[in-house]
Amino acid sequence: NGFYYDVDFGDHSITEKELINIEKKFLDFAKQKFEFKMRSASKKEALDFYNKKENQYKIELIENLKDGTITFCDHADFTDLCKGGHIPHTGFIKAVKLLNVAGAYWRGDENNKQLTRIYGISFPKQKELTEYLELLEEAKKRDHRRLGKELELFTFSQKVGQGLPLWLPKGAALRERLEDFLKDAQKKAGYEQVISPHIGNKELYMTSGHYEKYGEDSFQPIETPAEGETFLLKPMNCPHHCEIYKARPWSYKELPKRYAEFGTVYRYEQSGELHGLTRVRGFTQDDAHIFCSESQIKDETEKFCNLLTEIYKDFGFEDIRIKFSDRPVKRAGDDSTWDQAEDSLLNAIKEAGYCYELNPGEGAFYGPKLEFILRDAIGREWQCGTLQVDFVLPQRLDASYVSENGEKKRPVMLHRAILGSFERFIGILLENNTGKLPNWLSPVQIVIVNVNDDVLQYSKEIKKTLTQSKLRCQIDIRNEKINYKIREHSNLKIPYILVLGKRELENRSVSVRVIGSTKVEEIKLEQFLKNIKSACSIP
Repeated sequence: NGFYYDVDFGDHSITEKELINIEKKFLDFAKQKFEFKMRSASKKEALDFYNKKENQYKIELIENLKDGTITFCDHADFTDLCKGGHIPHTGFIKAVKLLNVAGAYWRGDENNKQLTRIYGISFPKQKELTEYLELLEEAKKRDHRRLGKELELFTFSQKVGQGLPLWLPKGAALRERLEDFLKDAQKKAGYEQVISPHIGNKELYMTSGHYEKYGEDSFQPIETPAEGETFLLKPMNCPHHCEIYKARPWSYKELPKRYAEFGTVYRYEQSGELHGLTRVRGFTQDDAHIFCSESQIKDETEKFCNLLTEIYKDFGFEDIRIKFSDRPVKRAGDDSTWDQAEDSLLNAIKEAGYCYELNPGEGAFYGPKLEFILRDAIGREWQCGTLQVDFVLPQRLDASYVSENGEKKRPVMLHRAILGSFERFIGILLENNTGKLPNWLSPVQIVIVNVNDDVLQYSKEIKKTLTQSKLRCQIDIRNEKINYKIREHSNLKIPYILVLGKRELENRSVSVRVIGSTKVEEIKLEQFLKNIKSACSIP
């Protein structure tokens, strides 16, 4: 959403007042309906133009371009390098807002000078801008970074390192619950759990092609001079699963083989791009790889799509779009391999009966993919799940099976994820629900608050009973006023608060306050236990 421009202001720090003045200037230009005029130039002409202006940034960009035609855009008295694709003139712009200012290293390299990046957005109607700004305000209230701190789920430490989340006890309980839920769903769907190491030999990633793809975004190699080996922190789980598959020979009768792992991978994202849990340097994927024959692609695609949509429903996400992403410019494998992979996946999604839209050029470097886009409570879209058809990696890593004719054949490798990464999905889930997690997923499902010490023993008895029923329960015996305790635990989004006093002790009951309600209802303990097991069970 929107645009940004990087500017070298020297030592000057741009002010809020200056941003407002720039916005006014935008609208002044818009009213004059200046046309966007494209023109071509040679590399020499482009260099001459910017040498006269002494613009070292544009000179560097042009020098790194291949020889050939370079395009400029002229607009009023301003000229800039531009690929093109414009509205006819500025008059179509009716509303502009400059959103914020940030630092950005030139070309994303921390060794280069830091420029000032100004972010903005424009709309053809003021009403659309107003609605967008209201959406931003609502998003601020839902910011998972604030919620994570308030709910005591996770933290970050500069001493540990940027982009490396630390999960607190409640956050760890949330993740454990999430993993258990997925493990159970995947086991029922025929997946086997595997575990691979956090590092791998550089040669493995060079052979698979991941080093070429992710090498620049990887952490520095780990050298072992004594053995003469070089290791990398794992950027992807795929090559490891391929090696697991190769541990023994397979027959066509044994396919498909479905391997699942909650595998942690590492990528060296630029510090300016890190954002809470949604953009980190170390994250855990709910990764799985299916080794199958070409004839099994359709069936496996349909099974995966059904599994994904059912799991999304359990989290409250039912508005899901599917994009079909075909071959990117930079890719592994020849065109005939890509033709085969694209046709297989396209036919599979059509026959499975799912609607999709084309997303040209956005496939993985080894194969086409389906991207599953979910929409959250305030209309934002998030790409989480993926399914990719890969004919390349089994060839590169020499994976095989014996066909019914006794011949050695390459399996097709289906790469798939449902949540994408635990970190990012938890961030999305927190923002979607404003911190109020489903009862079955909440780190603490029930908190018991006692009015006084006379009911302390009764409180402990109830906690023991609930814990034995595998419900996550806490007891608050602090010497604080009862309303203070209730308010505090309500702010922590705990689904059920049990208030215990003299009457509850005498009646062998509990007074229950459910999250989102101010009503407190007294109910017999036995009946509450029946109700709570159903209300807090995994879907």
